[in-house]
Amino acid sequence: MGVIMALWHLRSRKKPTGGRLHRLRNKRRTDRGSLFIDTKIGKTQLAKKRVTGGSVKLRLKSAESVNVADPKTGKVTKVPIISVKGNDANPHYVRRNVITLGALIETKLGTAKVTSRPGQDGIVNAVLLEEKK
Repeated sequence: MGVIMALWHLRSRKKPTGGRLHRLRNKRRTDRGSLFIDTKIGKTQLAKKRVTGGSVKLRLKSAESVNVADPKTGKVTKVPIISVKGNDANPHYVRRNVITLGALIETKLGTAKVTSRPGQDGIVNAVLLEEKK
């Protein structure tokens, strides 16, 4: 496999009219895009990432449990993740058990929808949609 390079997501150098757009500032290290972290089901693994201003983001590489909020009772319970049932971001993520924002996951309590960004927040939070009978 070759070298993986970060992408620069900057403005176009052209105006909508076709004229040249002059840069307001030079490129910064923080302008680079970061690689996608595909959070999978497994033993919990975290990675720290330094961001602008010296802050730290926690990247969740794999997770074994989820914080599920029950809207009926208002309680939050930590339960194990069984599998990924659906994912609007990419249908192939279901087969690979990749957890992203909006993914439908199967838990011990029932089906839940992920409300956090595991690759950016370092935690998996979800809301219970339907309970197991």
